Amino acid sequence: MTSTPGTASGTAPGTPPSGRGRLRRRAGTAAVAALLLAAIPAGAAVSADAGTPSTATGPQGQTLTVSATTGLDPAGQKVRVSGEGYGLTTGIYVALCKDNGDNRVPSPCLGGADMSGDSQTSQWIVPPGDPYEGDLAQAFGPGGTFDVEIEVTAKGDGLDCAEVSCSVVTRADHRAAGDRTQDVRIPVAFAGEEPGEPGGEGVDVPAGTVSYKAVADFTSAGKPLDLLLHPESKKLYVGADNLPDTADVDERGLHVLNPDDGTSESWISLAPGSTGELRASTAARIAGPLPGDGVVYNYPLRGVGAAEAGDEAASGVWLTGSTITDIAPGTTPETVLVAQGAKLSEIVRATGEATRTLTLPGGAQFAADPERGTLWYSDFAAGKLHRVDLTSFEPTGSFDLPGAQGMAGFTETDPATGAVWVGVNRSVLVFDATGTLVKTLVGKDLARDAAFDTDSGRAFVVWQDGGDLSDPANDNNGTLTVYSSDDFAVAAKDLSLPGNHSQSGAASLAVEPGGGTVFVTSPAEGKITKLARQVSPLVTRAPVDLTARDGEEVALTAEAEGAPEPTVRWQVSTDGAQTWKDVEGATGPELSFTARTAQDGYRYRAEFRNDVGTTRTTAVTLTVKAATGGGETGGDTGGSGETTNGGGSTGGDSSSGTASATGGDASTGGDSSTGGDSGTQSGGGGSSGTVGGSGSTVGGSGSGAAVGGGVAGGGGVTPPSGGGSLAATGATVMSATLAAVGLVGAGLLVHRRTKRRTDGAF
Repeated sequence: MTSTPGTASGTAPGTPPSGRGRLRRRAGTAAVAALLLAAIPAGAAVSADAGTPSTATGPQGQTLTVSATTGLDPAGQKVRVSGEGYGLTTGIYVALCKDNGDNRVPSPCLGGADMSGDSQTSQWIVPPGDPYEGDLAQAFGPGGTFDVEIEVTAKGDGLDCAEVSCSVVTRADHRAAGDRTQDVRIPVAFAGEEPGEPGGEGVDVPAGTVSYKAVADFTSAGKPLDLLLHPESKKLYVGADNLPDTADVDERGLHVLNPDDGTSESWISLAPGSTGELRASTAARIAGPLPGDGVVYNYPLRGVGAAEAGDEAASGVWLTGSTITDIAPGTTPETVLVAQGAKLSEIVRATGEATRTLTLPGGAQFAADPERGTLWYSDFAAGKLHRVDLTSFEPTGSFDLPGAQGMAGFTETDPATGAVWVGVNRSVLVFDATGTLVKTLVGKDLARDAAFDTDSGRAFVVWQDGGDLSDPANDNNGTLTVYSSDDFAVAAKDLSLPGNHSQSGAASLAVEPGGGTVFVTSPAEGKITKLARQVSPLVTRAPVDLTARDGEEVALTAEAEGAPEPTVRWQVSTDGAQTWKDVEGATGPELSFTARTAQDGYRYRAEFRNDVGTTRTTAVTLTVKAATGGGETGGDTGGSGETTNGGGSTGGDSSSGTASATGGDASTGGDSSTGGDSGTQSGGGGSSGTVGGSGSTVGGSGSGAAVGGGVAGGGGVTPPSGGGSLAATGATVMSATLAAVGLVGAGLLVHRRTKRRTDGAF
């Protein structure tokens, strides 16, 4: 990707931006403000002036007012919160919380739920006569009113308002946690959070830095447990459980989403149970894709189902034995591999018949590598990793899992290298295809899932916070890390996943081929976050130093790639790179202008920007030399003089003049004179180093004087080779008007000549 095309031609770089540039900046600020207003969640329409008390209206007509919402002190500030029109049958909490959007529980909150009555960061309001009225909570006033004060800080109790959107909210208390009718939200911002200049994020990162950015949250698939991006249909399949506090319907089942915008294309909620009767069933684990479209998946407790978009119900079989703990594609299209604790079986999907069975010393989770005919079986309780040959269906080795300590994580194989990645506690152990431990990757959170992109050679790992805030190691936020799958080097900046903790289930991953898009589940929040890859600008073509003559047209070119596509602006320094300013209107890959001697020594650079960072090219120097009186740009553009006086013939082609700094040879238009001794010859258009073309000769052949005319201080009056002087020969001196015409003509010739040269050189 290259920068947006455009040129700034004919501009004298180094001049201050005009009023139009300032208008553009003001318009950009207005656009940022418009985007911020658009980002305020629906149902929380804030009053016009953010500096005054802000008011929002709730789903049942409640009104909530906050005394201050912007420029709040990050270290702590008290704000007054009042409301009216609240119901008198439900208690509410008033607090600063993470704003998860419409119909999503605001959580986590500063101070949590006030169960002691002495919290300064939240308040509990209850109906009159409520058992908790008194020391723990205060009662609503007439008409469902309240007026309280809370203290808000930018960070604390797992909440960081520098990373997530925060609002002062009301929400139903713990006795009606699933009631979203009491949710009223007013966004707030702390001092220093106001938007900066465009491109300010990541300005100092190295060129080509890769990072990921959350671009959308999908909340239409209940409590997401597992993901698969179908390789052929490109649909996003989501195995989901019900999320009881966010909807009135049972959301469990297999959801099919459009990966672009998260819209639901299909929902298969029914699957056959132990008796064959269809029933609502959670889609716990997705085994793999079906040809064309659809997936094979496991539904509790022992169901193996298959479905695709548009199906009303899944087809499936119910196995005997214990609960299924893992599932993966089998060694043939008709089979699947199933773990029921330490028992591994390959079964026929249509009948549930086991064709092969193996019982290992222990374990519950595995990953198959069909390319190499290997299966890796993790026994986290015993700290062991078993290798099974898929051809013989026999164990071929056991290896230690250091640090497992009974904490189950994940087991995944890299299809490109055959390595097996095992998540144990806060580490990922990487074993090569022989079972040798080659790398231990350590994170600050619990390793929960891994996915591999063979196109880019990248491994993606999602880490979840423990969610227990009594543990100092926990902060409620997870992390996405990206590694090179061959040398395990960090391949992208770590991305914080606010609110992604493991209290309600393990996160899972799906990666689009090429790694441009990643999907991460957050079961606790009931959402799937879509992440887009970003790359800070990387210069692919840089300008070089230039030398030009005064009046010559020059061009500098620079290009860069990045994601999003970077913009470019050219900058100039007139004081040896001590200070820089933007060149007015120069926002394209090429900067072209007419060089002037006043710009000699100026430095130029291109600055590329996108949301990830800013990258500048190395500064280059412009050297401008004075134009000369018969320089190399003269010869072939001079006109053929054909003006004669007396009996002379044509004045000769001025291109016969050589490239002379003095203009001497180029002013010998009389060389072709045959007009006789008394004839007067006037040369034609001449080179750029002469005025009036080839000089004038008076009298006999070879005599006379040439009147030179350097464009920028070239030769003035040049003595002829045949001797004599202007006064002695009686020649008429050229008028000032004629000299001026000659200068203009010479300038045009310079422009035309140099234009051809720059077109070829750049």
